[in-house]
Amino acid sequence: MPTYKVNVKWGKEKFSDVDCNTDEPPIVLKAQLFALSGVQPERQKVMMKGAVLKDDEWGKVKLKDGATLLMMGTADELPQEPVEKTVFMEDMSEEQLATALEIPSGLTNLGNTCYMNATIQCLRSIPELTDALKKYKGDITMGGVISPADSITAAMRDLCVSVEKSGSAIPPIIFLQVLHMAYPQFAEKSEHGGYAQQDANECWTEIVRCLQQKVKMPAVEGTEGGATSSASFIDKYMGIDSEVTLQCQEAENEPPTKSIEKLYQLSCFIEKEVKYMHSGLRNRLEESITKHSPALERDALYKKSSKISRLPGYLAIQFVRFYYKEKDNINAKILKDVKFPLSLDTYELCTPELQERLATARDKFKEREDRDAEKMQKAKEAGKTLPVKKKETEETEPFEFENDPGSNNSGYYELNAVLTHKGRSSSSGHYVAWVKRKGDEWFMYDDDHVTPVTSEDVLKLSGGGDWHCAYVLLYGPRVLVKQDDSEETPMES
Repeated sequence: MPTYKVNVKWGKEKFSDVDCNTDEPPIVLKAQLFALSGVQPERQKVMMKGAVLKDDEWGKVKLKDGATLLMMGTADELPQEPVEKTVFMEDMSEEQLATALEIPSGLTNLGNTCYMNATIQCLRSIPELTDALKKYKGDITMGGVISPADSITAAMRDLCVSVEKSGSAIPPIIFLQVLHMAYPQFAEKSEHGGYAQQDANECWTEIVRCLQQKVKMPAVEGTEGGATSSASFIDKYMGIDSEVTLQCQEAENEPPTKSIEKLYQLSCFIEKEVKYMHSGLRNRLEESITKHSPALERDALYKKSSKISRLPGYLAIQFVRFYYKEKDNINAKILKDVKFPLSLDTYELCTPELQERLATARDKFKEREDRDAEKMQKAKEAGKTLPVKKKETEETEPFEFENDPGSNNSGYYELNAVLTHKGRSSSSGHYVAWVKRKGDEWFMYDDDHVTPVTSEDVLKLSGGGDWHCAYVLLYGPRVLVKQDDSEETPMES
C-alpha cells in the first residue's frame, strides 16, 4: 500500500509527516488537513508543482516521502463563546426546567385548595371547553348580589387564559374568592384556622352546573335539532341521557313507567364483588328501589332498569369511594382496588336504539383494525416490516352524530384525565390531577408541581392502599385519523 509521509505548507504554518495513502481518494487527505488547519475541504486548494489536487483522483500529482504540498484556503472563524452560559438540567431552577421540557403551568395551593386545583386541571383537558370559555362575555361580580353561574364561568375563563400564557404556577386567588362567595360551604375553616379540605367531586359538580348554565354552543346554521347559540355546551359535550324504566315487582297489573334522566357523570359503586370499573357501571343498570305504588296505594318494591340513550363526547365517571361513618362522624374512604381501562367501550350500557346508531362508526374502526392487522400479517409472512407512516393527515373522522353536536357516535372512549385522592377521608388527604397530553405522555398536576408521567403510572391509580386512588375519571372521544389509502411498501427486516 503506497503510503507516504508528506509536508504541507499553509501560509506561515507547516504540517510535517502527514500520512497520505494514494489508494484512497485525495478527499481523505483534505479531511486530515481540515483537522489540522480548520479549512473546510471545499475551501482548500492543494497544489504540487503547479498541479492542483482534485477530490476524487490524484491526476498528475506524483508523491514520494518528504514531498511538499502547498495549501491555500481560509479557515472558518472559531465559534464565539455563547452570550448565555450553558445551564445543565441538574442546575436548573424548577421554572427553567419547566420551560425547557415544555411543562404546563400548575396552580398554587392557597391552603387546602388542592381539591379545586385538581378539578380545574381535569376540566381544562377538554379543548372544546376552553375554546368555548374564551367566547364567554360575562364578568365577575365581586360586590353586592353575586351571580354564582356568571362569576364562576368568568373566573374559570380568566384562569384558563392565564394558565395558557404563563410559564410558571398561577395562584388562583380570584377563582377561589368567587367560589367561596358563590358556595360558602367551600370557605369552611378548620379547627386550626385555615381553610378546611373539601370534596373534589362536590366542587366538580358545582363548577359544571355553573358552566352548564352559561357556556353556550356556537350557532350552527342548518343543523336539524342541533346546536344553536342558546344550547348549553355542557349539555352537548358532557350531558348523558339515561332511559329509565320502573316496574313494580308486587303489582303485575301496574304498567311500567319510562322517563329520561339527564346526568353529567356516571357513578361506579364499589361493592364487594366489583373488581373492574365496567362491572360497577353495569351493576347500576339493574337495581331495586322502594317507592309508592299507585296500584297498591302503598310503598312497594320496584325494579329500576337504566340504559344510556345518548352518549356525550366527554364522559365523566365517579368512583363512589366515600361513605358516612357515623361512629367517627366522617366520610370514610373505600380503598378497594378497582381497575379502570385506558380505552373504554360503552356499547353494552346503551339502549338497543343507540347501539344501532353506533354501528356505522364502529364498523369504520373495525375496518381500519382489520386492514392494519392484515398488512402486518402479510409483512410478517414475507419477513418484512411495515414502514413508519410518513404521510398521514391530522384530519379526523367526526366523533359526533351529524344531527347531535358534542355527542359520541361510536361508544369508544380514551382516558383523558384522572382526579385522585390520597388519604382516608374526603375531609382530609390530598387531591391530584393526572392529565393526558398525547400518546403515552401524561402530566401529574400536584398543585404547582407538574411532573411528566406515563400511562403505566396512571393505571397504578386503581386503589388498594394509601397511594393515590382514582376518584373521578374523564374519558374523551376515541377519534379515527383519516389515512392515505395508498399501500405501504414493506421494508426488509
